[in-house]
Amino acid sequence: MSKLTTHVLNTSQGIPGAGIVIQLFEVVDNQRQLILSTKTNADGRCDAPLLSGDTFKIGVYELDFHAGDYFIAQGVAAPQPAFVDVVTLRFGIADAAAHYHVPLLVTPWSYSTYRGS
Repeated sequence: MSKLTTHVLNTSQGIPGAGIVIQLFEVVDNQRQLILSTKTNADGRCDAPLLSGDTFKIGVYELDFHAGDYFIAQGVAAPQPAFVDVVTLRFGIADAAAHYHVPLLVTPWSYSTYRGS
């Protein structure tokens, strides 16, 4: 089934990133168009795919992960402004029949991503 999913891991504490606000945008002519806003569940995942079925299509997208607010809520002592605040990942969907999984591994000082399965 073609779909877009994500997962957030707080690698500084070795726990799922629960309660992180995520916004999904489609990028058309270099302009961002908000598709949805959601929050991660207790496992650091979204309860439903971000895109699936008719909404899943070839194109350029961005995910905004509001990690700075998450770390503040966790009681992490961080400078203001935070070093890692809103993490924006721009990626392309080239295969409308594939599953795209875009995880975020994040700490108050760094982040990484990859195309998961």
